[in-house]
Amino acid sequence: MLAYVRACGGDEAEWEGRWREAAAEVAAEPRTEDQDAVRPYRGLARFEPGDAGLFFGRGQLTDRLLELASSRRFTAVFGPSGSGKSSLRRAGLIPRLRTPEATGPQPAALRVLTPGEHPLRAHEQRLIPKDAGGDTWLIVDQFEELYTLCHDPAERDQFIDRLLAATDPGSRLRVVIAVRADFLGRCAEHAALTAALQDGTVLAGPMSRDELREAVVRPAQAGGLVVERSLTARILDEVEGEPGALPLMSHALLVTWHRRKGRVLTEEAYEAAGGLYGAVARTAERVFSRLTPGQAEVARRILLRLIAPGEGTQDTRRPVIRAELGADGPGDVATVLERLARARLITLDHDTVDLAHEALITAWPRLRGWIDTDRERLRTHRRLTEAAQAWHGLVRDPGALYRGARLDIAEEAFAAPGRGRELTVLEEEFLAASVAARADERRAAVRITRRLRSLVAGLSA
Repeated sequence: MLAYVRACGGDEAEWEGRWREAAAEVAAEPRTEDQDAVRPYRGLARFEPGDAGLFFGRGQLTDRLLELASSRRFTAVFGPSGSGKSSLRRAGLIPRLRTPEATGPQPAALRVLTPGEHPLRAHEQRLIPKDAGGDTWLIVDQFEELYTLCHDPAERDQFIDRLLAATDPGSRLRVVIAVRADFLGRCAEHAALTAALQDGTVLAGPMSRDELREAVVRPAQAGGLVVERSLTARILDEVEGEPGALPLMSHALLVTWHRRKGRVLTEEAYEAAGGLYGAVARTAERVFSRLTPGQAEVARRILLRLIAPGEGTQDTRRPVIRAELGADGPGDVATVLERLARARLITLDHDTVDLAHEALITAWPRLRGWIDTDRERLRTHRRLTEAAQAWHGLVRDPGALYRGARLDIAEEAFAAPGRGRELTVLEEEFLAASVAARADERRAAVRITRRLRSLVAGLSA
């Protein structure tokens, strides 16, 4: 091929570089034979109960959780983001509870939920134990959503109180929650919750070196594959002592699996994938670079809607219903969602869209830059979304509209050209109604002022 470049007077080094980039892009694409193959690694996605056969390295912690949850009616798992709290309960605890040798009687029911913006309204019926023999186990994931997404303190406390009802001697409910470690202080604001956590907590810390080796090697072995010893040693050196690196490791291994040579996952393929800290960014940038300009803007708006900016804590993901993302337009929302989901950067669950993992927030510099640039406006947007939904829930009561400083801030945040496209139809209607109400109030104030002046003038005469 270089002969053709020379014959045409081209730059050999430049074209060789282009061919290498093209070859790397092709290697990074999932193989055709991989489409129906069982992936040995989950990437950024959590392990589900059906993935129990690939969930390795947390055997001892699962034993500890099962023992504690079987002896107490309210148990919590604390750990930093990326420590595998969700996977521990979904692929560790739940399959154990479903096996005959599980400690204690079989559950009457197993229910998994995340709180969301309105935890009590959305899950009230699921908090009622099943009318059958045995206990109903309630697995509450992403418990910190009570503080990042639920902005009604009364509803939050009522939801917590309903969970804590499991501690009553006659209760037939058992609760296991998972909480990000940096929200321990918020949990301590609730006295009864603090008391329940005193002796009912499991900490999901870093894996030991042997546990990490299991998590790297055994999923591959289950699929008849081999991980190079040099690659295993390198990953252990990079991940050991880093409790939040598990999703990054899983994603890097997943991309390495796509690039494998025959049955072997090589260090060369791992390096080409970007390694521990570069694989997520490379995957995200590859997807983003293939979008049209319109689709790229849609992708930015979608991803920022999936973020809840931290208030003294780390930024968190924010699941949204599909309707909040708007209808398809020139940027093609459906296409963008499909491509992000295919790359396992987001998850699509019925009508809910969510980031695959919060690790994406820190591992992808482009997304991190968007958040840091628009942090205050994102906070304003999140409050606007909540207020618009509350207004709609109150049958568009004028008393629920923005006024004063809140309206001024929202107007300023979305007055710039193009900013209005970031709002949903409901948010636009709410903001427009607020502006119209303010104008009506000002006109009414002017009329009253004129009348008062006329009255004063008449009295003076």
